[in-house]
Amino acid sequence: MSRDIKSNRIRRILVPVDGSENAFRATSFAIDLAKKYGAELVVIYALQLNQSLSYLGTYGMPTPQHIADMIQAAKKEADPWFDRIKKEADASTVKVKSEVIEAPLSIVGDIVTYAENNQFDIIVVGSRGRTGFKKILLGSIASGIVTYAHCPVLVTK
Repeated sequence: MSRDIKSNRIRRILVPVDGSENAFRATSFAIDLAKKYGAELVVIYALQLNQSLSYLGTYGMPTPQHIADMIQAAKKEADPWFDRIKKEADASTVKVKSEVIEAPLSIVGDIVTYAENNQFDIIVVGSRGRTGFKKILLGSIASGIVTYAHCPVLVTK
């Protein structure tokens, strides 16, 4: 039995976001949860580097500058999302930390590893992201997180 179930206490909440409305709904739910439990809320955007660097072509090797540029572009893309989330969290007197993380292998694997390494008690995730098809019951990212996470995962619609 995991420690968070034993103690029945939620101290740290992780919400991966991608700018989709499903992600914002998940964040709203997590803000309410954080307020109820007095928990720390962390919102992350996972940048999949191997996919982002594919524009370099078959023989192109990413330089440290290419990687830095991609991370900077991802931060710029995520800033409005983080601002929107912070505004909502502030209105509920919930402190939120936001971060762009690099996902060199896979988004799912790196989110799950981040959650475990940082000892989150629960992950709150939207059922589908920006590329989700309406008829799919559960998006591939959400499904992967549910499958591999070390802690409980709450999936919102």
